[in-house]
Amino acid sequence: MFDLDKWQEILSTIKKNKLRTFLTAFSVAWGIFMLIIMLGAGRGLQNAVMYNFEGDAQNSFWIYRGKTSKAHEGYQPGRFIQYTNKDLNETKRLNSSIIESSSSRLSVSNDAEIHYNTERIGHRVYGVHPGTEELEQLSFEEGRFINQLDMKSFRKVVAISYKTKEALFKNGEEALGTYIRLGDIPFKIIGVFRDMNERDNERVYIPINTAQRTFGQGNNIHNMAFTVENMDLPQSKELENKLRKEFASRHHFDVKDDRAMYINNNIENAKEIRNVFTGISMFIWIIGIGTIIAGIVGVSNIMLIVVKERTKEIGIRKAIGATPWSVINLVLLEAVTITTLAGYIGLVAGVGLLELISANIPASDFFRNPEADFSIAISATILLIISGAIAGLIPARKAARIKPIVALRDE
Repeated sequence: MFDLDKWQEILSTIKKNKLRTFLTAFSVAWGIFMLIIMLGAGRGLQNAVMYNFEGDAQNSFWIYRGKTSKAHEGYQPGRFIQYTNKDLNETKRLNSSIIESSSSRLSVSNDAEIHYNTERIGHRVYGVHPGTEELEQLSFEEGRFINQLDMKSFRKVVAISYKTKEALFKNGEEALGTYIRLGDIPFKIIGVFRDMNERDNERVYIPINTAQRTFGQGNNIHNMAFTVENMDLPQSKELENKLRKEFASRHHFDVKDDRAMYINNNIENAKEIRNVFTGISMFIWIIGIGTIIAGIVGVSNIMLIVVKERTKEIGIRKAIGATPWSVINLVLLEAVTITTLAGYIGLVAGVGLLELISANIPASDFFRNPEADFSIAISATILLIISGAIAGLIPARKAARIKPIVALRDE
C-alpha cells in the first residue's frame, strides 16, 4: 500500500542534506554510467568484428595451399603444393553428403588490369564458381552472379563490386551489359554486387574455367572453399582432420605438416570470437560492478550517519509502538530510492551518450554501432534495486536494534 507520509518523510530527509545526498547519488550514477559506456563500447567492438567475420559464411571451410616443411615419401621439404580442379572435384565427391555450396578460386590480377575507356583501376580479378555468391554472402544491387550456363559456355562475363562501378563509371553511365577490359580482353558486366566485408569490395569475379583458359592457367587453382550442413565444433574438427588426410594422400605430404596446407574453419573461428567477447563482457561487468560497489559503500555510510542523526526519533517511534520491520522498511526504502534514482540518471546518460556516438561516428572495420540493448537495461535495473537494498541493509538493521530507553537519552 502506498504510504504518503513515509514518502514525504524520505523527501524531507533528502532536502535537509542536499549536498550529501547529491555526492552520494553521484557516485552511484557514475558507476552505472561507466558500466553502460564500457558495455556499449565492448558491443561496438564486437559488432565490428562480427560484421567483418560474417562477410563469409559462418559454416564454411577455406582451404589454402602451402609449402612443405617435412620430408615425406622421398619428397624433400620446401615443395610448393599446387591445387588443381581435381582437388575441388575429389573433395566434393568424398564429402558429398555434407557439402552444400562450393567454389575454387584463381587470382589472375597480374594479367588482368581492369580498364574502361580512359579509366584504369587495380582491383583484384578472381576466377570462381557460382558457389562464391553464398560463400562471400554477396548482395546484388543490379543483375546477377555467375551461373552454371556461364561456366558451361566459357562465357566472358564479369560481376563487379559497387566500388568498381564507381571507379569506372564516373559519369553515371549504365554499367549492366557494358563491356570492360580485363587485360586486353573484353568482358561483359552481368551484375553489380556489395560484399558485407568492405575490403572485399575492391574485386571482380569471372567464371573460373574462363579465367583458366583465357589467361593460360591450365587447370590450376589457388584455393577452394565450401559450406557444410549444420555441425557443431567437434564435428567440424573431425571434418578438418579428414580433409587434411585426403589432401596429404593426394599431394604426398606428411599429414602432420601444418605448413603444407592451411584450413580456415569458420565454425571454429566463430566459436572462438564469441568466447573472446564473452570474456570481455564478463571483465567489463566485473569492473562496472566494482565501481558500483564503491557507490554502494558511500550510500551505506551516509545511511549510517542518517540513522545516527535520527537515533532519538527512531527511539520515540519504537516507544509508541513502531515495529522493527517498519523501521527497517523506512531506512531501506530511502536507500533504494536514492540508489535507484541516481542509477537511472546514470543509465539514461550512458545510453544517451552511446546513441550520440552511434549517430555521429561512422561505422568502421574496428568499431560499429555501440549500443546498450534491452537486456543490459533490465540487468542494470535489477542491479540498482539490489544495490540499494544492500546499501541500506546494515544501517536498517542497526536502526531496528536501537532500544527506546537508550535512544531517548541520546543528545
